[in-house]
Amino acid sequence: MEAIEALLKAGEIARKVKEEVVDLIKPGTKLYDIAEFVEKRIVELGGKPAFPCNLSLNEIAAHYTPYRGDESVLKEGDYLKLDLGVHVDGYIADTAVTFRVGMGEDELMEAAREALENAIATVRAGVMVRDVAKAIEETIRGRGFNPIVNLSGHKIERYKLHAGVSIPNVYRQADTYVLQEGDVFAIEPFATTGAGQVIEVPPALIFMYVRDRPVRMLQARRLLMHIKREYKTLPFAYRWLQGFMPEGQLKMALAQLDKVGAIYSYPILREVRGGMVAQFEHTVIVEKDGAHITT
Repeated sequence: MEAIEALLKAGEIARKVKEEVVDLIKPGTKLYDIAEFVEKRIVELGGKPAFPCNLSLNEIAAHYTPYRGDESVLKEGDYLKLDLGVHVDGYIADTAVTFRVGMGEDELMEAAREALENAIATVRAGVMVRDVAKAIEETIRGRGFNPIVNLSGHKIERYKLHAGVSIPNVYRQADTYVLQEGDVFAIEPFATTGAGQVIEVPPALIFMYVRDRPVRMLQARRLLMHIKREYKTLPFAYRWLQGFMPEGQLKMALAQLDKVGAIYSYPILREVRGGMVAQFEHTVIVEKDGAHITT
């Protein structure tokens, strides 16, 4: 399958799952059930999860994914950020949407959605990423909210979700990367009622393989081999490993692999002042005169 064909198929799957999951977004639904539905549906439609389904509520901006035994449920009025990724042969589609549980879209959500639309409207070959970021910042601030300054969109390459170039939520003079025809980017504005910054809070429920490292614990060596084989360089969930070995051993093995730098952990990201957060995201392919939205 050619790269462009795989990118478009991944995007089509992501779009379909995003539409289908709407029926589950109601008070009383468990986050675990939503994540399991999203990831299983991706596989049924011919793709694989490019990363664990992120289900971040209210002041949590990103990196929350439920674990087996998680009893968290949606409540009326919750802001739910649903961020999902699909890959077909390593070619990735990354997309996100915010729901207000049991309610319609409000001004905070409109700010993030409009920022995404305005950002995509600036994308074409030859444009600097700082100009895309400027469109995001001006839209969100113009609506009376704050963009989250330490979160950003990102360039995507095959089997690389974050390929080294960022599109921030704010204009920075130094962001001079020039968009090239054929580049693939995930653009994801975050708007908040808070200060506009996130901090890391425990626990980490998402991880990624980084490199082989020597470890003493047999279970850690076994786990690292499994991670490399199953997930390669893409992020994976604690939930996906539950049942692979006893829970206590799994936690110890992950901690040891993290400590030696064999894996990278993604802590949960919370708005520093507890502000509500909304996010919308599309993956785009940069074209000579615009952007092709894959998701």
